[in-house]
Order: sequence, then structure tokens, then C-alpha cells
Amino acid sequence: MTPRELLAAARRLLDQPAAGTAGLWPRACAMLIRQALETGVDAIWLASPGTASLARSSMRSQLTCLPAYIDPLLAGEISYIWAALSEACHYHAYELAPTAVELADWIATVDRLLARTPSVS
Repeated sequence: MTPRELLAAARRLLDQPAAGTAGLWPRACAMLIRQALETGVDAIWLASPGTASLARSSMRSQLTCLPAYIDPLLAGEISYIWAALSEACHYHAYELAPTAVELADWIATVDRLLARTPSVS
């Protein structure tokens, strides 16, 4: 799936969660958003001359380099969201799943990233 398709699937899950996914859909939505984010960041490296090898680096390393290639404020938001999504994707009995408002906010920010990525716009 493309990053745009992943975000569209996350939006559908957020807007109309199926009855059978009660309690599960927030984390599933977070996983879709995180996959879209990671694929979008990879697309930045593949589109920028001489940076294709960064796509094979850890996501933390990629996010550290990101402010040099896109708006630093957006890069900071993306880094924060990736960490929040990573936490949300792992089930912990003592932690709540992300809220619908958080998920919608994360989708909007990843959408802004994808809009600035030539190969996925």
C-alpha cells in the first residue's frame, strides 16, 4: 500500500470503526498511521539525491536527519508523532489506547508530510 492508501485506511477506521474491532481499532489505526509515516520518510530519502542509503538506517537516525531536508518544525512534529505512535502500537495493560482526537491529529500531520514528499503527493 502507498502512504496515502495507508492514511485513507486509518481515516476509515477512525471514522467508522467496525463493531468487531471494539477496543482494538485505536491501536490498529496507530499502526496504519505509523506505517504511512515511515513509508513517507523513506520516500523523502529516495527522492533526494545521495540519500537513498538513509532509507536503510534506523528510523531514529532518519528522523535525526530529517530537519535538513524538510521544514524543521514539521520534522520535529514528525519525530514526536513517530515516538507517540511507536508507544501506541505496543499494548500495555496499564496504558490507555490513543484517543480519536490524537489519532486525527496524527493523521493530519502525516498528511502534511506526504504533501511535501514529491513521490507520494
